[in-house]
Amino acid sequence: MGPASFLTLPPRPSKPRSTGLTHVLDPGVTPAQAADVLDGAAPHVDIWKTGWGTAYVDPRIGEKLAVLAAHDVASCLGGTLLEIAWAQGAAEACLAWAHATGFTHVEVSRGTVPMSLDAKHELVRRAADRFVVLTEVGAKDPDQRYTLAQWGDEAGRDRAAGAAFVVAEGRQSGTVGIYDADGSVREDVVGAVVDAVGLHRVVFEAPRAGQQAFFVRRFGPDVNLGNVALDEVLSVETLRLGLRSDTAGVTVPDVDAVESVR
Repeated sequence: MGPASFLTLPPRPSKPRSTGLTHVLDPGVTPAQAADVLDGAAPHVDIWKTGWGTAYVDPRIGEKLAVLAAHDVASCLGGTLLEIAWAQGAAEACLAWAHATGFTHVEVSRGTVPMSLDAKHELVRRAADRFVVLTEVGAKDPDQRYTLAQWGDEAGRDRAAGAAFVVAEGRQSGTVGIYDADGSVREDVVGAVVDAVGLHRVVFEAPRAGQQAFFVRRFGPDVNLGNVALDEVLSVETLRLGLRSDTAGVTVPDVDAVESVR
């Protein structure tokens, strides 16, 4: 029996898509575990980021990237590894290794080591000839707060340097960057980034269900969501489609209309 098809749901673009991206965070799973995730969820995963430097120490990273490619999922090297390589004068070696290994995307960030904007944008330009580049905007340190002007300026300059997408910082915790310490969304910051580069060029890191639901309600099913846990891919898709109470308004917007067709 095929998938269910008896409901009227919001249309979703099929892969490869440029809007409504789901960007997942890989903490270091094996190739077999990646294949298991994608056997059921590949149509709903667009970008797979290997986080926390795990790609560097994983002897089977090439096998895992082959699994992603077989499922039409883009592979992205996390930004912290490239930051550390840059700090050691090994940025070019890191990019060459990532390209030879099979990564299709890289993230360029400056949230871990001191790096000027000019240096960041030079790194973007160096990477853009081999990869699709995502840049990250926002501080990982909760005590470091960007002004709204800084958020917008960095995002806009990242795009001008060659970034395909700007990732709005939220970390795996969902308590920094575009979020307050309690996980609530800083809507003024979100607005500043969207105004700077346009909605469909922003990937909002949204590790928590409530945060994901906020962005779907605010911007619709085709908002780009990042740092999604591997075991939550299908639940994020149900949020997009209005199959959960948090976003049911996407699918059932008018109570009176519901009563009229019952």
